[in-house]
Amino acid sequence: MKATLLIVGLCLIMGCTESSEHSEKMDGQEHASSTEITFLNGANSLPGAPFSNAVQVGNLLFLSGQIGVIPGTREFPEGGFEAQAHQMMNNVKNTVEEFGSSMDRVVKCLVMIDDMSRWGEFNEIYVQYFPGDKPARSAFGADGLALGAHFELECIAVMP
Repeated sequence: MKATLLIVGLCLIMGCTESSEHSEKMDGQEHASSTEITFLNGANSLPGAPFSNAVQVGNLLFLSGQIGVIPGTREFPEGGFEAQAHQMMNNVKNTVEEFGSSMDRVVKCLVMIDDMSRWGEFNEIYVQYFPGDKPARSAFGADGLALGAHFELECIAVMP
């Protein structure tokens, strides 16, 4: 008897129901509240990387940090800082488009840069890829970025 009461009590506390799928009533209809998660890799994925290129959760697309390597390689383009910045921004653009979104649907970015004294130069390139409204953004100086990159950019986009 005590064991049965304990189990019933735990179920009440933990919200156990007859169904293991949680649902909510919205607009008079019942909807499952579980959100599908899809791990994505594609043409722009870094070979042998220990992470997904992007993860879609519901209508949000979370990009892994992008660096300025030539897609499908671990090589940077010739031209140093500026070439790497453009390549990184193109990698972001290609990734959001490959998985069904676009640059005008990017809502949040995190910039990591190895030399904060070049922040202004980077911003001149960055804004070219967001000519309209700009995403929310955070940034910090970072030493020792992947493969010796000058930058890394992580973004979140909304799916159409």
